[in-house]
Amino acid sequence: MDHKYINIYNKIINKIENGMLEPKEKLPSENELMQEYHVSRDTIRKALDLLERNGFILKVKGKGSFVLDINKFEFPVSGLTSFKELAQKINVESETIVKECALINPNDYLMKHLNVSKEDKVWKVIRVRKIGGQKIILDKDYLNMEFVPHLTEEICKDSIYQYIENDLGLRINFAKKEITVQQATEEDQQYLDFDNYNMIVVVKNYIYLDNGSLFQFTESRHRPDKFRFIDFAKRQHL
Repeated sequence: MDHKYINIYNKIINKIENGMLEPKEKLPSENELMQEYHVSRDTIRKALDLLERNGFILKVKGKGSFVLDINKFEFPVSGLTSFKELAQKINVESETIVKECALINPNDYLMKHLNVSKEDKVWKVIRVRKIGGQKIILDKDYLNMEFVPHLTEEICKDSIYQYIENDLGLRINFAKKEITVQQATEEDQQYLDFDNYNMIVVVKNYIYLDNGSLFQFTESRHRPDKFRFIDFAKRQHL
């Protein structure tokens, strides 16, 4: 078995972890890597593919391979954590920019995902999250007005969950989550600091109150190089 590409993979990881290759730095070309490591193009491509698959580099067609920032923020998959709570936990400079806060009539997509009818009213909240000076999360929240009759830009900039629990006296209980990796859209490119990235991690949340009512549907779009999604799983013995 050809283990040469594994050795090259490990050597490049060493350079990234030791700071010899910095985030956003472009790797040498395939030809230069072939000469440096005295191997074939196929071996270099296998090493680069593995580096990309494991989140160390990003290959951009026609431009080359770029080093990703391996110091990622941990985002819990289990549980319900607001952005404000996350920012306080990781203790870095953060900011929420409210792009839209308005009442709308739900379209077919929202009627399906929020379980509302076309006669209902829904709050649409678009927020950009900055962490460490970079815009890396686009949150698109939709809340059923039946449960949240009043909402302001100030509330959205601070914490909607804090307002719902402390001011409205509602109890948020659980969420169903769906995580996918998708092609970044023009909207993502418009709102986020994207550099050369063309993919985005999409977390859809269906959020319920303690009486079982679905009151919020959220589509949270994360720049892929900045987050590590974590969970805790315990084996159930049947």
